[in-house]
Amino acid sequence: MRIAVLSFAHVHAPTYMELLRDREDVELLTADPDAPPDDPDRGAALAGRLGVPYSADWDEVFAQRPDAVVVTSENSRHRHLVERAAAVGAHVLCEKPLATTETDARAMIDACARAGVSLMTAYPVRFGSAFAALHRAVEEGSLGSLVSVHGSNNGWNPSSSRSWFGNRELAGGGAVMDHTVHIADLMDVLLGGEQAVEVYAQANDRLRDAEAGDAEAGDAEAGVETAGLVTVRYPGGVVAGIDCSWSHPKDHPTWGGLALTCVAERGIVEFDAFPRLLGGFDSTTARSRWEPGGDDLDGAMLEEFLDAVRTGRRPQPDGEAGLRSLRIVLAAYESLRTGQPVPLPEPQDTGGVARLDE
Repeated sequence: MRIAVLSFAHVHAPTYMELLRDREDVELLTADPDAPPDDPDRGAALAGRLGVPYSADWDEVFAQRPDAVVVTSENSRHRHLVERAAAVGAHVLCEKPLATTETDARAMIDACARAGVSLMTAYPVRFGSAFAALHRAVEEGSLGSLVSVHGSNNGWNPSSSRSWFGNRELAGGGAVMDHTVHIADLMDVLLGGEQAVEVYAQANDRLRDAEAGDAEAGDAEAGVETAGLVTVRYPGGVVAGIDCSWSHPKDHPTWGGLALTCVAERGIVEFDAFPRLLGGFDSTTARSRWEPGGDDLDGAMLEEFLDAVRTGRRPQPDGEAGLRSLRIVLAAYESLRTGQPVPLPEPQDTGGVARLDE
């Protein structure tokens, strides 16, 4: 299969390229023509360090007719690349959030449906064995009904190393946009696609890069939130609280983490997507050491995508799942604007556009 990684903007792009590069069943293509000329971690320089082919512009990479693409551009640029990929018949794995507006997300879903190609949203935490066990316990009823879930998806301020994460136009927001969607997607799985009915959010920008100073804080705009708490209510009565803050300092031994505490009728379950396997102190770096355990989530997600490309089945999580989690984020921003809980409207009609078969 010929797979193209489109843009190196996202922090996950190098990992995806390395995983795809090392597969015997994949011919890898890459392109990042929108890379800033002064960024050594993007564009041709990164492709050279990873030893992967590189195309100088979008036309060149699409002219090679990839079977599938992985879109890892800035959030607001997803739609353009997804629509171009669909136009050449390429299946799409798109980084989260799927888009920064519901209009763009729906346009992407419809473009892929019309072209008969799949659209998958990059939510790798779904693919961990520990989360699968949690999902089974909820689905089989051994825990009883869920009552509430507290989720945290914390990390360091990514705008310090990828400046666009703190740019409202390119990212669509700050920590709420970046980290709410992962927990919202896990809730989507645990509740079988049940759509939220109300969202309330609080956020602030106090966790800016104090070491660099505001003028050098990864070009993060004043007012782009770095800390947030989002409360989501579902029609069955479950309430989820989501801590989506960029709250880890630069010298923390890991980029961040994701955890859930699930309160059910018959028990409480704690889930950690990135558990510490080994801890200690590294004298060579004078820093704490943290060796993570768990599964290769990115690898498992790519395997799901590539298998769907081979077989023609719909991958999960699909574009509709990405849209459901995006709606929660957009409602959170409306709540921040108004200071009030925001009811979510009934899902919009798809307008009769044919969907890829299940």
